Amino acid sequence: MNKEEIERGDRFMLVDAVEYTTDSITSRPIIKKLSGTVVATAFNAGKNLLEGTSPFDTLIQITEGTAQVFIESRAITLKVGEAIVIPAHMRSSMAAIARFKMVTTIIKSGYEDVS
Repeated sequence: MNKEEIERGDRFMLVDAVEYTTDSITSRPIIKKLSGTVVATAFNAGKNLLEGTSPFDTLIQITEGTAQVFIESRAITLKVGEAIVIPAHMRSSMAAIARFKMVTTIIKSGYEDVS
């Protein structure tokens, strides 16, 4: 599959939405709107996502392999099928001890708490 968005109305395997690239991190948008994004990402072993923050909560779902996620100073290991919400405004990063794939979902509109 290429880096373009997934074709609307077409069935696809989420784990196959993005492919590994040698010694790299590869991303592909599944949905990209002003109100939020859904992105599939493949991390090759040894690759890290540098520490950063987001003004929005970020849902991470592991679709293949195992990821090491760091939120503030806490390390969390996520395996296939597991997910975590990284709270808005908290420092986070990721490390690929072995290669893994994930889907990230960020919803920007309606961010006010509705509970």
